Amino acid sequence: GSFDLKVEGLSITIGLRLGSDPAGRPAVTLSECGAHIARVRVRISGRFGWLYNLFHKKIESSFKKTMEKKVCEVAASSAQSKLQPFLQTLPVTAKIDKVAGIDYSLVVPPAASAQSLDVSLKGEFFSLAHRTAAPFAPPVLAFPVDPARMVYFGASSYLFNTAGFVYHTAGALRFEITEAMIPKQFQFHLNTSTFSAFIPQLEKKYPDRPMKLTIQTASAPFLTMAPGNVSLTPVLDIQAFVVLPNSSLVSIFLLGVVS
Repeated sequence: GSFDLKVEGLSITIGLRLGSDPAGRPAVTLSECGAHIARVRVRISGRFGWLYNLFHKKIESSFKKTMEKKVCEVAASSAQSKLQPFLQTLPVTAKIDKVAGIDYSLVVPPAASAQSLDVSLKGEFFSLAHRTAAPFAPPVLAFPVDPARMVYFGASSYLFNTAGFVYHTAGALRFEITEAMIPKQFQFHLNTSTFSAFIPQLEKKYPDRPMKLTIQTASAPFLTMAPGNVSLTPVLDIQAFVVLPNSSLVSIFLLGVVS
């Protein structure tokens, strides 16, 4: 013979607990599972149909309990065998350029409530050549509570300061200014004739020679954020050179600038 199985009123409730692994990737575990079937109907045809009619309530009840249990077993297995392995493949760092990358791994497990989901990411720049810890700790970042807004995104000074530390350490915060870079409408020329107003002997020793300025950070720039106030404290070295006919450079002065 054969039988037909009909399931009515199936409802499933699944709860996932959010966490993080040691690498800062998201992790999930099944925290709760509930499956309810309102009714199971079994229809058997053939020579043993009369036997089923004697025990159909017990058979249908057994089917119902077995299927409810099996649904949660499949859900738990899928979370561990499919969802969790996928989460372990998610990247938590990205390359910015040839100097730096950014680490956006989880610092604490995500916190979920009925009203919100809070995700705290590291937000730290690091050197691709030689990764070292930043010489300062991240500040505490707090958000105002306003349920009328759907999404909040915040970045602390730690993000900008680790970027400044990495690029300064790599020597990437160094810039050159030459005569060719100055717009022609400016009444200023980067040569010894112009600077002779400040250093009279310069024009005598190097008459009408082009000059070059280099600007670089003497220490990593540091950004400070406070309610209603943002301040940046760069320490710069400005060095001036005279360009000789053979293209070699002669240092004229070094000026330190503190903001």
